[in-house]
Amino acid sequence: MKITEKRNSNTTHIDLATSADIVKVINEEDKKVAFAVEKCLPQIAQAVDTIVENFKNGGRLFYFGAGTSGRLGVLDASECWPTFGVEHGMVVGVIAGGDKALRYSVENAEDSEEKGVQDLMGLEPTIHDTVVGLSAGGGAKYVLAVLKKAQELGMKTVGYSSNPDAKLAKYSDIFINPVVGEEVLTGSSRMKSGTAQKMVLNMLSTASMIRMGKTYENLMIDVRTMNDKLRDRACRIIMDIAHVEYETAEELLKQAQDFLRDTTKGVPLATVMAVKKCSAQEAFDLLKKNGGLVRQALKGE
Repeated sequence: MKITEKRNSNTTHIDLATSADIVKVINEEDKKVAFAVEKCLPQIAQAVDTIVENFKNGGRLFYFGAGTSGRLGVLDASECWPTFGVEHGMVVGVIAGGDKALRYSVENAEDSEEKGVQDLMGLEPTIHDTVVGLSAGGGAKYVLAVLKKAQELGMKTVGYSSNPDAKLAKYSDIFINPVVGEEVLTGSSRMKSGTAQKMVLNMLSTASMIRMGKTYENLMIDVRTMNDKLRDRACRIIMDIAHVEYETAEELLKQAQDFLRDTTKGVPLATVMAVKKCSAQEAFDLLKKNGGLVRQALKGE
């Protein structure tokens, strides 16, 4: 029996517990998650290296999953556009059953091998794309079919499961397997397994984007200014790096966005303008010369 389907001996009488005791035992079980993920750091780092290498060759990152696993993959992918300023399509989350499955349960979708292959081929994959298959139990036919087809096409594959005996390991060049143990509610892999998966996905996308130069120190230098909160964050990033007043940062950001004709971008450009005390065109040329990397541009002449 899959470990994700086994009963947890610590929670067999949870239906008789008080609210305080229920949340306490859930918390105690959740404490095990980070330690399980820690044991997988070598495989996670290996996956990051693969993703980065493929990114540098024009490749993309695909997450494929069903149910909770698929929803978490879509969540992580959707955050990359505003956080790191990447173009749509560079990181893609695909869930069995399509977008409807994000809001409603489409449980039988995970059993369709044919649909898995169709969804993969619909993205027009290349050998420079990385496919991450997500399945808590490790046996969703939809995910297995995606990974198998990806390997046949010569693509790099990463498999994620909470089950040591996961079938998807067979089709994974890199297998990430945080063994979080039995769930508080038997089979409810949205709990500890889902928490572990969220942690791993955070690492995969964030570490890959850092390696791609999408941050300056620990600042979101490529953040898209989509709302008041993000515009404020953008100004504070410019202030922090260039040591200028808020009003100056705000004005330089506006100038940068006018130059780029894009009201969602401009933080790297405005930052170089502020530090180098140069025009938007000069900052643009400096960034272009340094591959868009702010750290390198600030060192350059």
